[in-house]
Amino acid sequence: MGHAGMAAAAVRYLRSVKAAPQREPVEVLPRPELRCVGEDERAPVGQAEFRRVLGNFATGVAVVTAPATTIGGPPAGFACQSFSSLSLDPPLVAFMVGRTSTTWPRIARAGAFCVNVLSAGQGELCRAFAVSGADKFAGVTYDAAPVSGSPRLAGTLAWIDCTIHAVHTGGDHLIVVGRVEALGASDGDEAPLLFHKGRFL
Repeated sequence: MGHAGMAAAAVRYLRSVKAAPQREPVEVLPRPELRCVGEDERAPVGQAEFRRVLGNFATGVAVVTAPATTIGGPPAGFACQSFSSLSLDPPLVAFMVGRTSTTWPRIARAGAFCVNVLSAGQGELCRAFAVSGADKFAGVTYDAAPVSGSPRLAGTLAWIDCTIHAVHTGGDHLIVVGRVEALGASDGDEAPLLFHKGRFL
């Protein structure tokens, strides 16, 4: 059947539907109610077993940075495995950070951040940003991301410059959603830094 035949068949069908007696409307089923697990419904999973099993999921590694919030103050940054793209329209990304993090309040005050996707050779850089209380930027080469001014680390595979869009609670972590304002990637073909079962690959 050619295009003309298909069009004629469609017209005949539409005419037959209009001529047919009106049917009873279909009743829409109610949507199921969404609920969260209550405090008294904790799953019987120990933290050690949780870490062991979830450690089988290999992740990329990034360093999330933010500009200084005081004149002459240091920028902020921490190593992060829990980063993900979230939405194309609008362009959103997300990362998770522990509620006890001492770096997160500084990022929150800045209202912006830059995600630096690490390359395979940047394991030591990642370890430096995983340490609490140290000068994480000592000896680290970086420039300012174009919109937020957050540190954009040298030698990374990609960078994503964001403003904070929303923050949600997630147990002992916070889910931070960022709206992407600018981004870029290196021209090389170096492999990413991966983390699996407690070590870099």
